[in-house]
Amino acid sequence: MQELLARRWLAIALRGVAAVVFGLLALAWPGVTVGVIVIVFGAYALIDGVLTLGASLGGDNRRDRWVLGFEGLVDVVAGGVALAWPSITAVALALVVAAWAVATGISELAAAVRLRRELRGEWRLAAFGAASVLVGLLLAVRPRVGIEAIAWLVGAYALVVGAVLLAMAFALRGSEPDGEESAADDRAHADAG
Repeated sequence: MQELLARRWLAIALRGVAAVVFGLLALAWPGVTVGVIVIVFGAYALIDGVLTLGASLGGDNRRDRWVLGFEGLVDVVAGGVALAWPSITAVALALVVAAWAVATGISELAAAVRLRRELRGEWRLAAFGAASVLVGLLLAVRPRVGIEAIAWLVGAYALVVGAVLLAMAFALRGSEPDGEESAADDRAHADAG
């Protein structure tokens, strides 16, 4: 799985950038209408979902691909629901975001537990998952907090997630297998055997 993620470090970095941009927009204009937040959230979730689905392609382990694919599918569905229902109320938006955050968080926590022996810095993945679940539960328990509070909560969450994803992407970039070194290692092992 680490090899798959290392090869997809750019997709993870792009997810981080998208999260940071979304977070900054939500924090810069917390009082905007529900419609604007729905569109911005929908666009972010779709972009994140497409990038996650793209990262799930390739690799040898079906279970690893399945986890990324599930997360990408949840993102695409949440983004699609938000964009298909632009007249959504603040409470309904909070519940859609809550369900999305909990599903994404559980997926990330499961991946962190499974990868704890394979992935250095798996705590970043666990932190991302825990933050997602926490935000989702807060929104599910208090969906009537108001659009401005939702914008602040989701904006802060997106900034944290974006920073975690960017840190993870650059850590993975450093662990990306180099084709020449791998070929040289393979030749050395063949010569020794």
